[in-house]
Amino acid sequence: MSGELDLSVRVGSVTLPTPVLVASGTFGYGSESPELTRAGELGGIVTKTITLEPRRGNEPLRLHETPAGLINSIGLQNVGVDRFREEKLPKLRALGVPIIASVGGRRAEEFVETVQRLEGVDGIVAYEINVSCPNVKEGGIEFCQRPESAAEVITAVRNVTKLPLWTKLSPNVSHIGVVAKACADAGADAFTAVNTFVGLSVDVKTRRSHIPLGTGGVSGPAIRPLALAKVRETVRATPLPVVGCGGIASANDALQFLVVGASAVQVGTASFRVPDIAARIQDGMKDFLRSEGLTSIGDLIGSYLDPSGPARP
Repeated sequence: MSGELDLSVRVGSVTLPTPVLVASGTFGYGSESPELTRAGELGGIVTKTITLEPRRGNEPLRLHETPAGLINSIGLQNVGVDRFREEKLPKLRALGVPIIASVGGRRAEEFVETVQRLEGVDGIVAYEINVSCPNVKEGGIEFCQRPESAAEVITAVRNVTKLPLWTKLSPNVSHIGVVAKACADAGADAFTAVNTFVGLSVDVKTRRSHIPLGTGGVSGPAIRPLALAKVRETVRATPLPVVGCGGIASANDALQFLVVGASAVQVGTASFRVPDIAARIQDGMKDFLRSEGLTSIGDLIGSYLDPSGPARP
């Protein structure tokens, strides 16, 4: 094989140098310890979800390890949009990688004002609109389970920005494609699929949940086959690009999401164990391309031989 390997991909109008990003909420604010995470080599960084006002998050304990994964109940703890813009973004921008700002809120108006305060900031190439967090009392479950509520948020934000909107979808719905279609009609440009699955773990001695609030969001390798199926369903439901995530811990994991039609992937929980796992996954992708005699990662995207028929509607 001759020629330089090309890992670049496009998610709608956004060009990424590689298809490997880090997922919101699993990578701090993105700029911590870049010498350990190799953050400057990545395809992009999705920030911790930012809200209009600072949030303390849920009471501890917030994490509980499960077989092949974690249950979390963080509750969107963050410093708020103003401190994020002034204190966190300059360091993140210095890494020189595309920034996708994750935005959350209790009501559509909060999403709108948060985005307005981030408008015009250098380095942000898209917003990931988080309408799918299972661990907040207000907004998250309603937005993700009612297509019209999710669409209302997208419509409102679409009216105040020209940047691409990536809607982060929840797997905790009967038909993820229905929510995707509603958001596409409202002005979404792409989707991130999926957020965590709702789960429960109980201490049999105390008869109580390991997470004080009860249920939490399950992530990690345990959910990967489920997430892969949800990504495939989303790809089939809409012509818009999909960024796949859920349990990715190796190059092979990531490549599966690309093969079934995702344009890029996000690495989340695996970063807790191996801080530079996303960069290692990129290295593994290059090794795979060489072994297959390929020069472009794009040759793999959507190459799945689906027994049920073509990918797109």
